[in-house]
Amino acid sequence: MRDPSMEQTAAGLSTTSDIDAKLTVTSHEREVLRSLATKILELASKPEEIEKRKLWTNHNDLITTRPLIFCDPENGWNEIITQEQILCANPLLRVWEMAMRKEIFWATEMKDDKVIEAFFNVPYNYTTTGYGFDEETRRTNDEGSCVWINKIDDYEKDFPKFRFPEIVIDHDKTRRVLDFASEILGDILTVRLRGLWWWSLGMTWDFIKFRSLENFMLDTLIYPEWVHKFMNFLCDATHRKLDFLESNGLLSLNTGGSYVGSGGFGWTTQLPRPDYAPSCIKTLDMWGFSESQETLGIDPEAYGEFIFPYEKTILERFGMNCYGCCEPIDPRWHYVKQFPRLRRVSVSPWANIPKMAEFLQNKYIMSIKPIPTPLSMSSIDENAIRRELRKSLQLTRDCHVEVIMKDNHTLGKNPMNAVNWCRIAKEEALNL
Repeated sequence: MRDPSMEQTAAGLSTTSDIDAKLTVTSHEREVLRSLATKILELASKPEEIEKRKLWTNHNDLITTRPLIFCDPENGWNEIITQEQILCANPLLRVWEMAMRKEIFWATEMKDDKVIEAFFNVPYNYTTTGYGFDEETRRTNDEGSCVWINKIDDYEKDFPKFRFPEIVIDHDKTRRVLDFASEILGDILTVRLRGLWWWSLGMTWDFIKFRSLENFMLDTLIYPEWVHKFMNFLCDATHRKLDFLESNGLLSLNTGGSYVGSGGFGWTTQLPRPDYAPSCIKTLDMWGFSESQETLGIDPEAYGEFIFPYEKTILERFGMNCYGCCEPIDPRWHYVKQFPRLRRVSVSPWANIPKMAEFLQNKYIMSIKPIPTPLSMSSIDENAIRRELRKSLQLTRDCHVEVIMKDNHTLGKNPMNAVNWCRIAKEEALNL
């Protein structure tokens, strides 16, 4: 499922363009933020953070480690740290406060393998011009479910109206927000400008936003030439975006504590390239990521014809790659394994774990995503969770495994569900 929460920076957002970023801070707000920053600095200085960095580095370099554990409660954070607990009033500072409180909760309560770092990241302020069509959804029920409204009624008529999106950066506002954060926190944490411009480089999501899922699936049978034409357009748009970011020095390395793919972190000795230029980072210095979870309903050969070739041209640009999110990869593995420099592969709750263990062996990182449903209850069944984790870890004991708990829409209003899941997962990983 798509949840770009981990795409966001330590400041809690990928851009400040949608935040009422009034750059004022009261003495109380300053005290709150500096107190949290001081706690993060203290946590980041502990020896166990160095050990966790070593674990992730070895893991990503395909050196045998115990299974690594990470939990991002995603929407469940709203039940762990409620809006009533946020003490700042300024909307931007509330986002920053929430982000720092998350870091502290990770370190002091969940105690998974996430590395706590003494950084505070500020994103660029930017907008995009879009494809020339407004995205529009229609609510299908009272629970929040919605569908995309079709914007392409006739390919011949509508396709020429599409335009390549352009990124428009407000450099002045970006600098002012960066200076503002530095003035409040810069003597405690290292405040950094970090460009985070995508979560996934998969393109079928954009296709479906404008054509709808049902139409996309039918088009592969009825209008295959138009599916190829539109996918080629989206591929060109993605290349143009990456070219723009490279040529303007806007990329940031994701080879350390950055969340990469749909699970795991980027620590590795194998990136960036030895001769890379810090002022002009290239995609070859970075992890890439793609997926096509919306299209799990089409057969593997249709995936191979209409999706794989376009994703492949994008992932060829990157130094190492991650693939997959919620879609089961095993039916598509004969295509997925052809991605260049593939390193991290998602094993969703709908994947065949024994088959994926056979495919991946010790040649890739196996990113197991347990089903999040057990954490949505008012209390968890610890024995059931332990049995399922133990079974998965036994089946994959010869693989490079990480276990990622994500896609939580609720924790049953019980934050201890996440805490206890991490405890159980760590115990099973250590006792394997």
